[in-house]
Amino acid sequence: MNLLDGLNEPQLAAVTLPPQHALILAGAGSGKTRVLTTRIAWLISTGQASPQSILAVTFTNKAAKEMLGRLAAMLPINVRGMWIGTFHGLCNRMLRAHYRDAGLPQLFQILDSADQLSAVKRLLKSLNVDDEKFPPRELCWFINAQKEAGLRPAAVEAWDEYTRKRVELYEAYEAQCQKEGVVDFAELLLRCHELLERNEPLRRHYQERFRHILVDEFQDTNKLQYRWLKLLTGESAALFCVGDDDQSIYAFRGADVGNMRDFEREFKVRNLIRLEQNYRSQGNILDAANAIIRNNPSRLGKNLWTEAGAGEPIRVHESWSDGDEARFIVEEVKALVRDGIMRSQIALLYRSNAQSRALEHALFNAGIPYRVYGGLRFFERAEIKHALAYLRLIANADDDTAFSRVVNFPTRGIGARSVERLADAAKAHGGSLHAAIPQVSGAGGAKLAAFAALLARLREAASLPLPELVAHVLDLSGLRTHYQHEKEGQERLANLDELVNAASSFVAEEGTASAEGELSADLIAFLAHAALEAGEHQAGEGDDALQLMTVHSAKGLEFDVVFICGLEEGLFPHENSLVEERGLEEERRLMYVAVTRARQRLYLCHAQTRMLHGQTRYNLPSRFIDEIPAALLKFLTARAGRSGHATYGAASPAPGFPSPARRSESDAGFRIGQTVMHAKFGLGVIVNAEGGGSDARVQINFGNAGMKWLALSVAKLTPV
Repeated sequence: MNLLDGLNEPQLAAVTLPPQHALILAGAGSGKTRVLTTRIAWLISTGQASPQSILAVTFTNKAAKEMLGRLAAMLPINVRGMWIGTFHGLCNRMLRAHYRDAGLPQLFQILDSADQLSAVKRLLKSLNVDDEKFPPRELCWFINAQKEAGLRPAAVEAWDEYTRKRVELYEAYEAQCQKEGVVDFAELLLRCHELLERNEPLRRHYQERFRHILVDEFQDTNKLQYRWLKLLTGESAALFCVGDDDQSIYAFRGADVGNMRDFEREFKVRNLIRLEQNYRSQGNILDAANAIIRNNPSRLGKNLWTEAGAGEPIRVHESWSDGDEARFIVEEVKALVRDGIMRSQIALLYRSNAQSRALEHALFNAGIPYRVYGGLRFFERAEIKHALAYLRLIANADDDTAFSRVVNFPTRGIGARSVERLADAAKAHGGSLHAAIPQVSGAGGAKLAAFAALLARLREAASLPLPELVAHVLDLSGLRTHYQHEKEGQERLANLDELVNAASSFVAEEGTASAEGELSADLIAFLAHAALEAGEHQAGEGDDALQLMTVHSAKGLEFDVVFICGLEEGLFPHENSLVEERGLEEERRLMYVAVTRARQRLYLCHAQTRMLHGQTRYNLPSRFIDEIPAALLKFLTARAGRSGHATYGAASPAPGFPSPARRSESDAGFRIGQTVMHAKFGLGVIVNAEGGGSDARVQINFGNAGMKWLALSVAKLTPV
C-alpha cells in the first residue's frame, strides 16, 4: 500500500514538504496524527532520513505509543529505538546518557508529584518552617513555576520578605534533591536545557544528529519547552510543528499560544499549511465552531469544512433551573438510547467540575449508568469527603473512619505519633478514638483536645437547617480557608459550594421537619443519600455508559452526541475570564473545543436560574450562543436569544419561586426572570422587584455591567 494513498491535498502537501521549517495548522478532526506519522514514514521510506535522525515530541505517553504503533504498521523496521516521546521522557533519556555532564548520579530517581510533595514536607520539617505559613503544596507550585520559566533560585526576583523566604526554600529544596540524587518533572526539562545550553560539543552532536524534529500539539508548549526545541534545532535541521492555536486551552498550566507566532517569525517559516477538511463533524457543527472562534482577533486563522453534509441543526434548550436542565438532558438521553444511540457515544460537557453534581443526581435517580471521565464523581472528591466526614462526626462522634480522615485536616499539628497513641488508648479502653482523647497527655493530647472542642462547637449547630449547617461546617472546620490558599483551590471551593446546593436541593425534594434543638433529621438522611450516590451507579470499564467530563478533559475525544451544559455568562465563559481579553479568548477556544467534539448532534443548554453558594443566581445566556448564526440553531423552548432568535423569558417560574420577601412582578408588568434591554447598560435579567406605583424599582443583572437597582419611573427598559 502506498503511504500517500487517501491523503487529501493539504495533507499530501504537508507530508511531502522539503526539509524546511514548517507550521501545520491542523484543525479539529483534520487528521493531524496521520499527517505527523505519515511524514515520518515518508521521510524514512524515501531515504531522506534515517530512523536515528528523527526526533518526534508528543505531550502524552498515550500519544507517543499510538505514534510508534502506527509507524510499526507502516515501516518494516524496529521503531522501539526511535527518539519519539514526551518532553519529559526525551529529557530523561538524554540525561541518563549524559548524567555526569548533567551533574547527576547514574541511577538518579524521578519524583512524581506525590513524591515531590513528600520531599517538600520533609524539608520544611527539617528546617522548622511553619507549614501553615508556607503550605507544602503551594511551595511545590512555586518551585515548579520557577523551573518552567527557566529560573534557578539566584535568578528569581523577590520583592518582599515572603517571596524571599520561598526562594530560600527553593534553594534548600534543590540542595536536598541533589544530595539524594533525585529530580522532579520540572527539573528534567530545566536540567536538560541547561546541559545543552552550556555544553556546546554535546549540543552540536544532537543538532547534527536530529535533522528532522517534529512536534505534536505545538500550541500547548510552554516557554522552556520551546527554548529546548530551539537549542536542538541546528542550521541544517527542519522543525516541523503541528498544532492548532484555536485549541490552545492550557494557559493555566503554562502553555503559551504565542509560541506559534514566535516560531513563524524567528524561523522565517515559509511553509504554513492549513488542514481544514474535517473528518469528524457535520457541517452545521463546523459552521457554528467557525463562527464562534472567528471572534478571537489574534488567531492565525483557518476555516473547518466537511464533505459530510450540513446534518441536523444545533439544538438550543433553555431551562428554568439547573435541576430542570439536568431533567431535560435525562429525558433526551432516554430518547436517544431508544433511537439506537449507544450511551457511550453521548457526552455531557461542563465548564466546571461542580456542575456534575446536579447531572449525576438526575442520572442516578433515572437509573442511567454513567462514567465521570478524567475525574471523580462528585461525592468521591476529596474535599467533599472531608466535608462529609465533619458532618458524620456531628451525627456520630464515635465514627472512627470519619475521625481519622479529618483529625489533622486541615493541618492542626496532630502528628502520626499522637494518632497512634490515641488508637492505643482507644483499644485499651474498648472505645472510640473520640472517647479516648482524655487519655492522651502532653502536647499531642492538648491538640487532640482542641480538635474535640471544635467538634463540640460544630455539634452545637446541629439543629440548624441543613444548608446552613453545611455552610457553617465548611467555615468553622477551616476547609474553606485551607482551599483558598491552594493554587487550584477555586475548583475545590466551587465543589464545596455545590455541596451546600446539594443540601438545599435535598431538603426541597426530601426534607423532613425536626424539633427545635434536635439533631437535624435531614442531616442523617442527607449523609445516607451521599453514601448511596457515591457507592453506586458508576459504570464499569467497557460498560455502555453516558460520559460526563469537563471541556478540558474532552480535548482529543469525539462523540456522536454532545450536550454542552451551563452555557451562561459567568459560568461559560467563566466570570474570571471576563476581566481581560486574553481570558475571554481562551474561554472562546474552550467553547470551540467543546463544539467540535460532536459528530452528529449538538445540544447547547442553559438555565435562567442556578444555585450558587446556596443561593439562586439569575444568569444571562452565554454570548457564545449569540455568536452562532441563527440559521444553524433550532430552539427547543419558546424563548429567544439576545439577537432575537426567539423569545427568552417565557418560562413559568418554578413552584414556590420567588420567596415571599420578594415581589414576583412589578406594577409596570415586568417580572423576575424577564430579559430586558437598557440603553446604557445593555441586556440584563430582572432578579428582584420591590415597591409599587411611582416607587417601584427592579434589580437587574447586566452581566459585565454588574447588578443595578433601577426605578421604573425613570428607567427606560424594553422587554426582549
